[in-house]
Amino acid sequence: MQKVVAVITLLLLACFATIAGASEATIKAALQKKYPDIAVESVIKTPMAGIYEVFANGQLIYTDEKVTYLFTNANLIDADKKVNLTEERMNRLTAIRFDQLPLDLAFKKVKGKGTRKLAYFGDPNCGYCKKFEQDLAKIDDVTIYVFLYPVLGPDSLAKSKSIWCSKDRVKAWDDQLVNGIAPTAPGGCDTPIEKILAFGRQKNISGTPTMFFTDGQRVPGAIPADHIEQRLVAAAKQTR
Repeated sequence: MQKVVAVITLLLLACFATIAGASEATIKAALQKKYPDIAVESVIKTPMAGIYEVFANGQLIYTDEKVTYLFTNANLIDADKKVNLTEERMNRLTAIRFDQLPLDLAFKKVKGKGTRKLAYFGDPNCGYCKKFEQDLAKIDDVTIYVFLYPVLGPDSLAKSKSIWCSKDRVKAWDDQLVNGIAPTAPGGCDTPIEKILAFGRQKNISGTPTMFFTDGQRVPGAIPADHIEQRLVAAAKQTR
């Protein structure tokens, strides 16, 4: 009898799994039919009954079981834990393995031994990048890969080219971001900027600064020094 019960239990679990999978597949098919231009990458249930998470075109949207309504630009919050579930999911879904970043297209800033690593995409005219650099100055033992990512207009592109063509790229970058001194080197040398911009578009990097840590986590927007330190420590534990 125990064996019979066990077999029935396994069959029921398999049945439920098939139903859940079919439901998610149905939602994906319905979305693709209504919006053929969007590329649905995944559909999963959320902790909220009857609501599904859809990852498509680099963003999270939510829908009901019949795909009658869509919630865009929304954040799903766990009210008890006070956790932004949308932000957590986006960080996981948009993570990039550190060794898959085109690090040869960046320039390096090494502080202390430089054993820890982070990379970020920055625009020379980005105010948040300037704040981020002030906080990075408080961090030790880190190698920082800076990708020139001029998305704020023609002046940003001109300054990025000048920084890359400077004899000392780190100094030219720091002068612009930290000291408010614009770069002066002619920007006529070969630069990797177009390749960086193409990579950023492919990976949906839409703003600056956007950081990546060695555990693959993406962090959009400037974060304070203590949060940078926490991320570096957490990433080091994950990659040991």
